[in-house]
Amino acid sequence: MGELSTVSSSPALDLPAAQQNQGLAIKISRESKPKKNICCACPDTRKLRDECIVEHGEEACVKWIEAHRKCLHAEGFNV
Repeated sequence: MGELSTVSSSPALDLPAAQQNQGLAIKISRESKPKKNICCACPDTRKLRDECIVEHGEEACVKWIEAHRKCLHAEGFNV
């Protein structure tokens, strides 16, 4: 009878290293994208920032603007 091969071949192992790394890069880039739209991210800091700007003007609200910017950055947005 014929011999059975004991070597198992995985599709990932058959790919050149560059193709394997490309798949990894695509997976990582999908995970690093923000999961929300920017309009829906950080509603608490956005509300405080907007209210402050309406009542006191933008120059007086730097603290709230920066807090909102930091929150957006933590959510994955580059602003």
